[in-house]
Amino acid sequence: MAANNRRMSGKKGAQVGSGGQRRRGLEGKGPTPPAEMRKGHAKQRAAQAKARRVQGRTTQRRGGRSASELVVGRNPVVEALRGGVPASTLYVQQFIDNDERVREALQLAAERGGINLMEAPRPELDRMTNGLNHQGLVLQVPPYEYAHPEDLVAAAHDEGEDPLIVALDGVTDPRNLGAVVRSVSAFGGHGVLVPERRAAGMTAGAWKTSAGTAARTPVARATNLTRALEAYKKAGVLVVGLAADGEAELGDVEALDGPVVIVVGSEGKGLSRLVGETCDVRVRIPMPGGAESLNAGVAAGIVLYEAARRRS
Repeated sequence: MAANNRRMSGKKGAQVGSGGQRRRGLEGKGPTPPAEMRKGHAKQRAAQAKARRVQGRTTQRRGGRSASELVVGRNPVVEALRGGVPASTLYVQQFIDNDERVREALQLAAERGGINLMEAPRPELDRMTNGLNHQGLVLQVPPYEYAHPEDLVAAAHDEGEDPLIVALDGVTDPRNLGAVVRSVSAFGGHGVLVPERRAAGMTAGAWKTSAGTAARTPVARATNLTRALEAYKKAGVLVVGLAADGEAELGDVEALDGPVVIVVGSEGKGLSRLVGETCDVRVRIPMPGGAESLNAGVAAGIVLYEAARRRS
C-alpha cells in the first residue's frame, strides 16, 4: 500500500489555481472566418482594394468635392503657404536639414493655425509622393468644395443684384482659372462655372494665382456645361460667348448691365461647337494690335470690367 502511494504521489496533477485554462484551451474557437475577413490574407487585401475603388468612383459621381492634393518640395510648399492655399497637414521628414525654407514653412503653418504638423520617415514621404523629389516637405491640400451652378444665380439674387458669372469652356490651365477667379472677385462677379471633365479645377496652383480671392468667390462645377448654360437661359440669364469671329463687338452689347454669364473658351480652340451654339450672342474683343487671341484670364477681365462699368 505504501508503494502504491509512492507511485501515485509521483504523478503530476493539475496545477493549483489554473483557473480552468486547460479546459478553455481545449474548447473550439468557432468556425474559421472567410478569407476576406482574415487579417493579412490575399483575398482580404483584394476586397479592401475593391472597396477603395468603389468609394473613389462614388465620390467622383457626386461631383461636389475634388480629390485632395499634395504640394511637394520646399519652394512649392513655402509659396503655397505664403499664397494662402488651404492646407490640412504639413509633413516634415525626420532628421531633415533645418534650412531657411524649412523654418519658414514651419513658421507659416504655425501662424496660420489649423494645420497639423506631422513628422514622417523619408520612405513614408517617398510612398506618399510616388517617389517625387519632396525634399522633406509635403503639404496636403484638402478637397475643394464646389458649388452647384444654381448656387451662383441664387447668391446674386440674395444680394439683390443681377447675376454676373464667368463660365470656362476647355480651359485646362489651373493658373488661368485662378486668374479668372481673381478678376470675378475684383469686378463684383458672383462666381465661376467650370465643366467637371477636361477642365482645370481648384488645385493649389489655381488657389495661389487667385491671390486669396478663391476664399470668397465660389467656383461651381457642371457635369454638362451646355445643359448648365441652357438652365441659366431658362432662368433669364443672357449667355454671352467670347469668340474672335463673334457677330457683335464688345462695346455694342447693351445687355452686359443685366443678368449675364460670360463664356470664355480656350486660347487655342476657343468655344466648342455645342457651347457656341448655346450662346445667345457671340462677342469679339477688338484688338487693334493684331493679336490672334487673348489669354482666358485677360479676356475675362476685359469683359468683366466693361460689365462692371455699365452697372456702376
